[in-house]
Amino acid sequence: MQQKWKNFLTLNLGLIIFAAGLNFFSTPFNFAIGGVSGIAIILNAIVPGINVATIMLVLNVALLILGLIFLGKSCGFSTIYASVALSAYVWLFELIWPVSGPFTSDILLALIYAITFQAIGSAIVFNIGSSTGGIDIIAMILNKYAKLEMGNSLLVSNFLITLFAGTVFGIENALYCMLGLVLKSLLVDMGIEKINSRKYVTIISGEHNAICDFIINTLKRGATVHTGYGAYSHDEKEIITVILTNRQVVDLRNFIKGIDPKAFISVTNSSETIGKGFRAL
Repeated sequence: MQQKWKNFLTLNLGLIIFAAGLNFFSTPFNFAIGGVSGIAIILNAIVPGINVATIMLVLNVALLILGLIFLGKSCGFSTIYASVALSAYVWLFELIWPVSGPFTSDILLALIYAITFQAIGSAIVFNIGSSTGGIDIIAMILNKYAKLEMGNSLLVSNFLITLFAGTVFGIENALYCMLGLVLKSLLVDMGIEKINSRKYVTIISGEHNAICDFIINTLKRGATVHTGYGAYSHDEKEIITVILTNRQVVDLRNFIKGIDPKAFISVTNSSETIGKGFRAL
């Protein structure tokens, strides 16, 4: 139950960040960087009397109905919730912090912030196994019935949206949107990897008991100890392996430096760690 609440709060955090990027940077510059939000920005320019949040809500509800018809239960609760909640957060931002014009005259700077906000928000949402709904539902339907891969379906649909933006806002805007689309996909992947990133630490030291005690009692982590021997010296040594966060690695290294300056420490990156104390299966 605690994990479900944590995922729910994480989902909302990601959606809020995504909505902030739309409100403060994408909409003022008409950056239609794919998705339902991109379509909403285009339609808002064609029909200025209807705000982006309202258009997103109508589109998301229509897509959800399609999802329930063609996908049934596989169109999960988190997708349904995220589709409606994202529209609600965009509406709240438009209500509380309406943006009458761009913050900056530098269109490239605005594009960087727009894709950064959306990429971070998407990475947080995707990392817990959810989605922002919308175009993802179309991709899921195409994947099920047309046997198209999800990635290809999303890429094609988002690319078509940016082309549509070009017919409304001009070729220069379309070029910026295409650049944003590519950078966003790269940043989403980097963001997910960064969120899950941990350090795999191997320690060889004569003070293994003190080190294990520090890991367990101070860092609140588990560790594995096994015996090895040197290929040259043939001396037996206790080898400790542990997975830690970046901050914990620094604390551990400083502790070991104080009790055994000659200890051997190897630190490598772990792109994803699954299990107790880390990410659940």
